[in-house]
Amino acid sequence: MRELTLCDREPIHLSGAVQPHGAMLVADSRTLRVVAGAGPLEELLAPDWLGRDLSDLLRQDVGVLADAAPVGPGGTVLASPVFGHDVALHRSGPWLIAELEPSGDDDRSVPATLGWLDAITVGFERAGTLKTLCDRAVSAFRALTGFDRVMIYRFLDDEAGCVVAEDRDPSLASFLHHHFPASDIPRQARALYVRNRTRVIPDVEYVPAPLRPAGFDGTDLSDVAIRSVSPIHIEYLRNMGVRASASISIVKDGVLWGLVACHNMTPRLMPRNIRAAAAAMASALARQIVAKEEADAYRHRLALRSEEDALRPLLSQEGDPAKVLADRRDELRKMLDADGFALVRDQTVTAIGVTPSDDDVRALARFLRLREDGPLFATRELSLDWPDAVSFGATTGVLAARIDDRLTLMWLRVEQIEEIEWAGNPHKAVPHDPSGSLHPRASFESWSETVRGRARRWTLEQLEGVQRLRRLLREARASDQLRRLNKELERAGAEKDALLAQKDLLMREVDHRVQNSLQLVSSFLAIQARDAGPGAVADQLREARSRLSAVALVHRRLYREDQIETIDLSRYLGELLDDMKTSLGEDWARQMTLDVAPVLIPTDRAVNVGLIAAELVINASKYAYPGQNGGPLEVTLEQFRNRLRLIVADNGVGKGNKSDGFGSRMMKAVVQRIDGHMEYLNNEPGLRAVLTAPIEAD
Repeated sequence: MRELTLCDREPIHLSGAVQPHGAMLVADSRTLRVVAGAGPLEELLAPDWLGRDLSDLLRQDVGVLADAAPVGPGGTVLASPVFGHDVALHRSGPWLIAELEPSGDDDRSVPATLGWLDAITVGFERAGTLKTLCDRAVSAFRALTGFDRVMIYRFLDDEAGCVVAEDRDPSLASFLHHHFPASDIPRQARALYVRNRTRVIPDVEYVPAPLRPAGFDGTDLSDVAIRSVSPIHIEYLRNMGVRASASISIVKDGVLWGLVACHNMTPRLMPRNIRAAAAAMASALARQIVAKEEADAYRHRLALRSEEDALRPLLSQEGDPAKVLADRRDELRKMLDADGFALVRDQTVTAIGVTPSDDDVRALARFLRLREDGPLFATRELSLDWPDAVSFGATTGVLAARIDDRLTLMWLRVEQIEEIEWAGNPHKAVPHDPSGSLHPRASFESWSETVRGRARRWTLEQLEGVQRLRRLLREARASDQLRRLNKELERAGAEKDALLAQKDLLMREVDHRVQNSLQLVSSFLAIQARDAGPGAVADQLREARSRLSAVALVHRRLYREDQIETIDLSRYLGELLDDMKTSLGEDWARQMTLDVAPVLIPTDRAVNVGLIAAELVINASKYAYPGQNGGPLEVTLEQFRNRLRLIVADNGVGKGNKSDGFGSRMMKAVVQRIDGHMEYLNNEPGLRAVLTAPIEAD
């Protein structure tokens, strides 16, 4: 492919010469002093043009116009004509380029031209199909330019071109529907077609007029309309029998969609005003091409959406998306105009239409799961991607979507035998010149090629539709999983409600019995204290009765909790101490403060902490403020990592040398049971009783 590579690299924008029907001046963009030129400048302008001021030569203030000419593509500014020549100004690096070419002899006025273009544009808008649009366009361009043959040349996906519309002199051979290989228009030429929307060669037999003096060969002439073209292209046109040519670019969304290619069998000029009208008409044509293609794509998308809309409610009702797909496999096949459809779930294949054997379908599914280029796979020629495609026979078009590791969908198309008509054999080698010169192909006679092994192309809309279907299936699967999870949560909630009801019934019964038993013991202790009369025995009996009341409060508070295994200790202690405030009296309640942080703790440990808290509060009420009916008392609950700390602090007389009684011995046993540690610290004044214990048992 040496010739193609060199053609693509040919610096056609650095030709260093112009076509001799026009002339060109190169001036310093700051001083406007002319430093180089090309063409018949002596006859057209002045014998001493070199070194002159550009404004003087062109008889107008070029500086003002030059300031309005931006750098880069599209920076052309038109000046006033001189000596019957149109003048255009461009910037090229440090240079200001002025090109002159003969003005046209078209006697149509600007309003008449605009009216004609408006009528043509309306005709474009009324075209119902892309084919009708292109047929109208070639007729309009031929009427505008007067060339013998006008063609709409569209670029295909493989960069080759195809003539999709043609208007010609009846004496000429037709190129309609003929294909041209991508090498006929090199890449750098396509880039210039986007930059310069019109290009004309009035006579392929011209002799290039070089830039003079020497040394300006590297000047970028990309925006110069009269730039000399590649000798390879000139030879290409000669081989076609063409004497004059013109091309107008059809640019869609910044991309070269195609060309309006014009051929004439005799020399023919195409003045700047005609080129401007042709460029405007090509822009209108490009807009209508976009509109027609978007309308076709919209209709295609609507058809795909209808099947998606039919699937959506079924997927939401059925728990198994694969079953829905299997039931609608024929509708899915028709959705993409496929010849066959296969659904592979694990090792099970469900197919309809023209499909290979189940083993071959499973083999392709395994191959697709190993690919790392995304969940979608599309090809019209399977053998290019899969070495084992021979087992698929005539089925060569595949569009597959991996929903997950278990489920794969495949749409299949059989080969479409194509008869492609080329303008010359594209596979015939270009004659090799040992000198290294490049030559284009010489033959443009119709040459037919039969292409096998390729199916119809998958469209962008079909790929988008499968991608949406994949998302829909994944959403349906997620919704199904969510429904199952909600059912499990509902079942767990019902079980919890049943357990709570059982707990409530059990706790009510246990509380009733315990409270009755404690009430009997309390009454017995009251009778014993009364019979014992004043003294130490009666005091001990009354203290024991007080402890029993605290135990009853702890138990009653536990019964009121909603949780079975864990409870919030802060709420539990808060309600417990609220009850104790009532039993201790208003004086104590007014001065007792609580600062408890939320701590989740197992229920059995909460009971023990509650007993310790009740005992510490009772001790403080008995010993902290002797002879008084209350005093400041603070209860604090804190959590640090996996331990809790309960603090009961007063501002009373302190611990003193009181001996341990029944309550203290009981509290020691409870503290030991929860692996806790009790400290009594000086509160200055008063006492701080601090319990530290693990929240959960080891």
